[in-house]
Amino acid sequence: MKVAIITGASRGIGKSIALRLAGEGYAVVAAAKTTEADPRLPGTIHDTVRECEALGVPALAVKMDVRDAAQVEAGVAAAVERFGRLDVAVHNAGALWWKPILETPVRKYDLVNEVNARGAYALAYSALPHLIKAGGGHFVTLSPPVSLDALGGKCGYLISKFGMTMVALGVAAEHRKDNVAGVALWPETAIETAATINFGLGGPSVWYKAEIVADALWEIVKRPPLEHTGRALLVLDALREAGVSDFTKYRCDPNSEPPILDVYGLPRAGGNERADGKTRA
Repeated sequence: MKVAIITGASRGIGKSIALRLAGEGYAVVAAAKTTEADPRLPGTIHDTVRECEALGVPALAVKMDVRDAAQVEAGVAAAVERFGRLDVAVHNAGALWWKPILETPVRKYDLVNEVNARGAYALAYSALPHLIKAGGGHFVTLSPPVSLDALGGKCGYLISKFGMTMVALGVAAEHRKDNVAGVALWPETAIETAATINFGLGGPSVWYKAEIVADALWEIVKRPPLEHTGRALLVLDALREAGVSDFTKYRCDPNSEPPILDVYGLPRAGGNERADGKTRA
């Protein structure tokens, strides 16, 4: 049985990825900080584990603050001790701060970089020996393609997200010989998550369900590692490459197709392109 560890797996995209892989027969390690229920922020790693186990696979909850490298290392070690191997490592945990430099104190800069880029690096450092030992596998970050044109207004945040992508591409460059893939994956539409809800980033008419990201990730990890290694993929592109053309089932509002955004959450020039490739009225 293959084994996957997912950070930020107590809710949202991370939980959806955990359930998707569980549904495909993976043993799942749900890693996140949230162990106690909070009505303001639903979901815990234990909830994710129970739902994975209900799909007929073993699962393990690991309390992990990705800012703490020792916790990351201990979480990966616990996964391997329990299941004997590691095949997929996904860094989904993330911190959001969309502000310009003068509205981003150094403590906020440190936070987003510790959770995003440094967390990805810590996971790669701890997971790679086990991915190599398993004969190959996938290291995936939930992060966008690098574009310096997008830095204005989100500089600190995008440094951290681009750092995640660079970790994935670094894994690809260094471990092709080991049959280990490094891939970045990012949605080009808004996704219904705690972050989009809490930050007021749109509503159901412009959101897709988190399952669309999980399905795109599955299309990557179900293939041989070297097929996609070294790529920074967008979710819809990954699904289209797999032959998917109808995204209706992923809509949060059944009657509204979400608009395509640029990879940093802003409407594309013109603002009228739809995720299904048609033009918005």
